[in-house]
Amino acid sequence: MPALPRPATGPGSRYTARAATTRTRPTRHTDIAALTRRLTPRDLWLIRMLHEHRVLTTHQFARLANTSPRSAQRRLRTLHQHTVLESFRPLTQTGSAPEHYTLGPAGAALLAAHADLDVSALGWRPTHTGRIAYSPSLGHDLGVNDLLTHLAAHTHTNPTTGLSLWLSEHSAARRWGDIIRPDAYAHYHDGDQLLPFFLEYDTGSQPLARVEAKLAGYAAFTTATSTRPALLIHTRTQSRDQALRHRLADTARNLDLNVATSSADFTTTSPWGPWWTPLQAGARRTTLTVLATHWPALSPASGLEPTDADTALTLPVPALPPVSKADS
Repeated sequence: MPALPRPATGPGSRYTARAATTRTRPTRHTDIAALTRRLTPRDLWLIRMLHEHRVLTTHQFARLANTSPRSAQRRLRTLHQHTVLESFRPLTQTGSAPEHYTLGPAGAALLAAHADLDVSALGWRPTHTGRIAYSPSLGHDLGVNDLLTHLAAHTHTNPTTGLSLWLSEHSAARRWGDIIRPDAYAHYHDGDQLLPFFLEYDTGSQPLARVEAKLAGYAAFTTATSTRPALLIHTRTQSRDQALRHRLADTARNLDLNVATSSADFTTTSPWGPWWTPLQAGARRTTLTVLATHWPALSPASGLEPTDADTALTLPVPALPPVSKADS
């Protein structure tokens, strides 16, 4: 996806290197062999999640781990101390942003050792955190992760619901990049109902015509693979949502696509709720579960089965961490 304009303030504008100014760190990288008695299964899961999804805030990790932000921060700072994680905090116009965590040198070395690879094969570099912190797409990436961490964590309050699969933009591109490049792919389940969907997270920076042009790729994917996931388009404001619906309705109908839209004006903390409107005339907002029943012909995307080309680093990462007494 093309880079978004860098905002003047907030995520993606600047970052403060708090790790270098307010926290003591070892002068040399931690020996990863020494970490074997310190890292829990939840820590190892988090390392894989950061490799997959690039950046998570304290609140996003706490949400997935079903713990308080304070407890999450304590563990994250311990991992930061051992260079398993790096962190930064974007400057904001008012108040303060949560800590943002990325993969650190020891975490990258650990992942590489598990996969029997060199660290360079991961795509990790010493400038990894700086590139993410200054990236003009940081706000977009955080928005995608915030939406999907809320969906995944819904399991904690409603055990019959949640995400059974969550692939990042990078993983989706590796599988289907010759046809489509969604911002994420996921399976949302509620009891026996399954909603496989591609996500387009629209920030309003692209012309409506460019968003409309993406629908042809999703139609081509459906034809080429004989599979039919839904397409969810999430926007920042209701006015942008209405403009997209007006522009996309006829195209989606002509291409026979199952598309629903919503905006951050509604989905802030409960994106599974009645905030999604199918692109059909007279349709009303409804839940993800009802969308699954409304579109009975949906099916998961092809290319999800493990192959001989997969490694420990290309297999999907569970959306929620393992439960372990060591993590409590």
